[in-house]
Amino acid sequence: MKLPRVLILATLAVVPAWLSGQSLDQKAFTLFAQPPDVWPTYNGDYSGRRYSSLTQINASNVNSLAIAWMYRITGIGPQRGVGEPTIKSTPLMVNGVLYFTIPDHVFAINARTGEQIWQYDWEDRGGHLVGQRGVAMYRDWLYFLGPDGWFISLNAKDGKERWRKKIADEKRQYFTTTAALVVKNHIIVGVGGDAMDVRGYLDARDPETGELQWRWWSTPEKMGDSGSDTWPSQDAMDHGGGMTWMPGTYDPELNLIYWGTGNANPVFAGQSRKGANLWTASIVALNPDTGKMAWYFQASPHDTHDWDNVETPVLFNATINGQPRKLLAQAARCGYFFVLDRTNGKNLVSKGFVGVNWSKGIGEKGQPIPDPQKEPQIDGALINTPAGGGTNWPPPSYDPDTELFYVNARKGYSIGYLYDTSDKPEGYAGGGGGLWSQPLLEAIDVRTGNIKWSHEYNDLGGGGAAGNSGILTTAGRLLVTGGSGSSLVVYDPADGKVLWHFRLPRGVSNGPSTWMLDGRQHLIVGAGDTLYAFTLVTSGSSRF
Repeated sequence: MKLPRVLILATLAVVPAWLSGQSLDQKAFTLFAQPPDVWPTYNGDYSGRRYSSLTQINASNVNSLAIAWMYRITGIGPQRGVGEPTIKSTPLMVNGVLYFTIPDHVFAINARTGEQIWQYDWEDRGGHLVGQRGVAMYRDWLYFLGPDGWFISLNAKDGKERWRKKIADEKRQYFTTTAALVVKNHIIVGVGGDAMDVRGYLDARDPETGELQWRWWSTPEKMGDSGSDTWPSQDAMDHGGGMTWMPGTYDPELNLIYWGTGNANPVFAGQSRKGANLWTASIVALNPDTGKMAWYFQASPHDTHDWDNVETPVLFNATINGQPRKLLAQAARCGYFFVLDRTNGKNLVSKGFVGVNWSKGIGEKGQPIPDPQKEPQIDGALINTPAGGGTNWPPPSYDPDTELFYVNARKGYSIGYLYDTSDKPEGYAGGGGGLWSQPLLEAIDVRTGNIKWSHEYNDLGGGGAAGNSGILTTAGRLLVTGGSGSSLVVYDPADGKVLWHFRLPRGVSNGPSTWMLDGRQHLIVGAGDTLYAFTLVTSGSSRF
């Protein structure tokens, strides 16, 4: 393999003083109390709420937002299988430096000016380039996943490679697109892959060396183990899927990480894997020190619709029936909204936020009951959930001020087809044919699952990014996300009223983030190949 190269701009060859001490204080990792001047991990804090307590930009002055700077990726042509570079990562911001990614590339830029500091380029030997969600940071080091299963550590100061470790085999169709999660002295990384019916797993790696600390498999290892009774055979478990390709969340007090797992394999054909197929399409709670599972909740038992359950398990606290509760909420790809007690996994709410006629109802554990008549059929099965599911990977948000959960969703209809009727199908073995879908933004009451308000986007199969971007909420009474026609839109989170919008050349493609720097609140969004920083216009400012 050709060694990756590191490019450091000649104009910044002399490292400025503010960069030489680049390091992340471990105290920046919190459940709810994120420091204002740092965005230290993919979701900002461990909760996954994507809620900021910052108020400098607020509902009364949001009309004064303007672009402070923009950084466009140059010198990188169309990427294999996906076209022009697209920023899906949420940048980390530490000590005035932003770190973000696209597949095969890591960038460090000056958060004050948008000028590039360094660029790291990886030359892959396979793996899908469908997306790259970002880097993780531990002390002075960054952690990045190449698409072909390489786990790479860089020096944050200059982007030089420290080491690389192979964690997945791209020849078996594993690929690696996630942002890692730092929990104490563990770097937690997941994998993706569907085409060759392999098992999913989650790794904890040593931040100093990259060596494996533990591995949790998303299907049981052998018959007789817990969960194996939901599979018909060892062979079915060994090829069972359950990928872990999005970052999870973490509760330091309970010392549990919460992770979503992907669909079962073969993807659309379930006849060779009769049973619920644990622990695919589930939320699992694991001890980060050992990898031992504390509890699980399966969102889509015996999934046959390619509904990965990797959507963010969002952590929050609320009082229900007079009792303070530690809770977890997820808007799942299968179309259901769930609220669980995160201490034990007990279900409190299960309700469809889009059509869910694939299910006959809810079982005693709050899990949907699949309707065999809605599994893919040779002549098709009509489902009132879109082919891509009710939502996908773009991160949702929870606002503790409104006590509402926000998700970019899709309602619509699709037909599930079965192509392989053999006793042992392989691969996808079928498909989902989309008929019609409507992207929309929904605000969900976490106590009931009822939709408080919704906003339908105009992009009906168009080229905009509506429904395909993440969400940020703030204490300034703002909800920030991508809208129709490649717009950045700010809503009132209480009622969905549009407060401000700004047309971009391409639609918002990542999860917006915000932080303070030099006394100014910045709002950061990625749209296609460009990163934008917005701040408030101030009188006499020379920056605008």
